[in-house]
Amino acid sequence: MNKYMILIPVLFPLLAGAVLPLFHFKKRKYRNIYTEAVTLLNSIIVIVLLLNAPEGNIRALNLAGDLEITFHVDGLGSVFAVLIAVLWPIATLYAFEYMEHLGKENTFFAFYTMTYGVTMGIALAANLMTLYMFYEMLTLVTLPLVMAGMSREAIMAGRKYILYSMGGAAFAFIGFIFIFTYGTTMNFIPGGVLAGAAIEGKENLLRVVYVLAVLGFGVKAAVFPFHGWLPSASIAPTPVTALLHAVAVVKAGAFAIIRITYYSFGTSFLKDTFAQYIIMFFSMATILYGSARAVKEPHFKRRLAYSTVSNLSYIIFGAALMTPLGFGAALSHMIYHAVIKITLFFCAGAVLCKTHKEYVKELDGLGYKMKVTFAAFTVGSFSLIGIPPFPGFISKWNLCTAAVQQGSGPAYAGIGVLLISALLTAIYMLTTLFRAYFPTEGFNPDSIKGIKDPGWQMCVTFVIFIAAMFILGFTSPYLMRYFDGIAKML
Repeated sequence: MNKYMILIPVLFPLLAGAVLPLFHFKKRKYRNIYTEAVTLLNSIIVIVLLLNAPEGNIRALNLAGDLEITFHVDGLGSVFAVLIAVLWPIATLYAFEYMEHLGKENTFFAFYTMTYGVTMGIALAANLMTLYMFYEMLTLVTLPLVMAGMSREAIMAGRKYILYSMGGAAFAFIGFIFIFTYGTTMNFIPGGVLAGAAIEGKENLLRVVYVLAVLGFGVKAAVFPFHGWLPSASIAPTPVTALLHAVAVVKAGAFAIIRITYYSFGTSFLKDTFAQYIIMFFSMATILYGSARAVKEPHFKRRLAYSTVSNLSYIIFGAALMTPLGFGAALSHMIYHAVIKITLFFCAGAVLCKTHKEYVKELDGLGYKMKVTFAAFTVGSFSLIGIPPFPGFISKWNLCTAAVQQGSGPAYAGIGVLLISALLTAIYMLTTLFRAYFPTEGFNPDSIKGIKDPGWQMCVTFVIFIAAMFILGFTSPYLMRYFDGIAKML
């Protein structure tokens, strides 16, 4: 296989999305076929690439000196790439029905497709320069998606998103500069690149820089108090919020934190230092804050958004344990949460699309009218709460097991935080679910007369994700063996 094939999953959707508005499709279905074909073909290319991975780094462009755009396939990148490749075509299918009545579909699907390529660039980045460049591009290509409705609320959400992202990029850039200056290479190397006489006497400074870099990348991962853009972005169309909150943006932030922790700064340099404990503290504070806000939030999609704020820091907490078990636990929650949360957001989007209801108190009785939608929501809720044998239980078990093995005071505190969060998750998910199946006193059945499930395109995605959650629950030992194999290289 030609080594430059690694560029195709990045460039193909970028170019296909960029030229989409130039085509004058006579019917919507032709544009939909084009978009689905591009995403599906790109996903096939990704799978073929991962099964026949080229060795070493592939240089695409030299910017100046040691600043190069390079790509490679490694274990961590493969996990993120598979996640993107599997979820994107399914999300695109869902988007066709959802966007039918919102207008400006050519522009929407152009940026939607381009975002696929940019996110894949993050997954396959071989060095910090490449990761940072595509990380910034991700902000630019998703901004029009956040503002797709062009309402006053959407514009304000877009402004907040860009301001938060620019601030986070500035902090992340500090880490970029210090790795460039004191690292042996800009490439991602298992175990990190800080070594030798160059860092003598500067260890604590570099650890402060690490904290700043994590908080910078943590903006997209919605680390408290830099989370404010995420609930606001729920104003965007549901296909956007589902990908923002489950795959593209927020998981890119968590992925970048794992990258710089294990492949740039290195856990041997960070472990048992103030840098590790500060990041653990931020992750635990975010877990509690996000869960507590979700309990109080009456808006359906914003409740799920605050849930995302909390669950993203599960991943960061696992990574911050800086052990092989913690690494594997972080990856397991990254995968499982993505599937669970995209399902829940799609259910909320189906309710909004068919009923225009936006608040939890308005869900009374819908479980009996939208049977497929709320079947998916029920399975997703049980998974997020962590009821066995669903995948949410497995990732939380992995995190607690890793924390016990790590054995420090902050790690044990993290177990307590995870248990409290699990209780709060049960409260805010089950109260939502009960409204759908057990209406409050005085409910009038005539108020939901004529409401039914959405069309086949949405319902197919629900069936796929229900099956996926059961499959992930019963195949977790095989996934964890793969994650353990990646961790051994560290």
